[in-house]
Amino acid sequence: MFKVCAVVLTYNRRGLLDECLQAVTTQTHACDRIVVVDNASTDGTAKMVAERWAGRVDLHVLGKNIGAAGGFNLGMRLAYQTGADYIWVMDDDVLPEPDALAALLAARETLEARGINPSFLTSVARAPGGEVTNVPELDRRRNVLAYENWPDLLNHGLVPVTRAALVSNLFPRATLAQHGLPIAAMFIWGEDSEFTLRVSQDQPGYLVGASRAQHVRQLAGVLDIRTERNPARIGYHFHRIRNDVFMKRRFEGPRAVARLFRGQVKLALQLCRAQEFGKAGIVLRGLLAGLSFNPPVEAADAPCTIADIRHVADQPMTAAVLAPTETRAFSDDMRTAI
Repeated sequence: MFKVCAVVLTYNRRGLLDECLQAVTTQTHACDRIVVVDNASTDGTAKMVAERWAGRVDLHVLGKNIGAAGGFNLGMRLAYQTGADYIWVMDDDVLPEPDALAALLAARETLEARGINPSFLTSVARAPGGEVTNVPELDRRRNVLAYENWPDLLNHGLVPVTRAALVSNLFPRATLAQHGLPIAAMFIWGEDSEFTLRVSQDQPGYLVGASRAQHVRQLAGVLDIRTERNPARIGYHFHRIRNDVFMKRRFEGPRAVARLFRGQVKLALQLCRAQEFGKAGIVLRGLLAGLSFNPPVEAADAPCTIADIRHVADQPMTAAVLAPTETRAFSDDMRTAI
């Protein structure tokens, strides 16, 4: 019998995390294990989990915030190293419906019966008001008749996709074994797109119509430094722009990079005219950093090098997982190096 390990990344949203864990633990198909990564929360999240969820989840508390990219990298690594066959990934603001996991697993069986091994499966996400959100990109590969093949399994409620957010995504163990982990160095914004685009190069993922989740996002809408007012989040736009350049280089080539540069330089000039010189500087620094940003892809079975992790569970984490040794990166001939 296969095993499913859920991974939930959390930061300063203990109320939402509690709701998320209630949704995860009441699935019609139960998870065999739940890994919670607390990204150095300061709102009592760790205390809440230790008190309310003791014995039901494995809690790993970080000493510093390593961003969504680092948090997912760690959580998926830990889940992989438990020996799980499937890893179900989400943020703390995702509330899967009771049969969300069962529907993902049923879709996997449907695809396997047709000789298809998807790189991942993802739920349909909706905002609290019912609007569709976090919509993945269609996989537009063509069939033998040279037509786009994406409608092929519509009668089963399945659509092939490439880029997707980490909002109730189910990854087969084989995907992580072949392609490694999300890139921790990306820190925030874009790590999910990079990861899903990377793993779907050979086989697409699939959006599963019967699997549904609510995504209670903190802020709705497109990320835009012009309208950003939170000082901490303004600084994060450096990572977004740097990561955008990196992904254009990785997946789309020089022309896409040039188009991105033209648009971002125009944005920087607009910000200067509005006397928002700090924001303009962030845009330009992000652009330049993206030209030389070449982070390695870590293997799923590589030891973790993060020093300050506190494990709050019935049993201590194994020394092999925590050992501060050199991580193993994929080489060029494994097609996942940058």
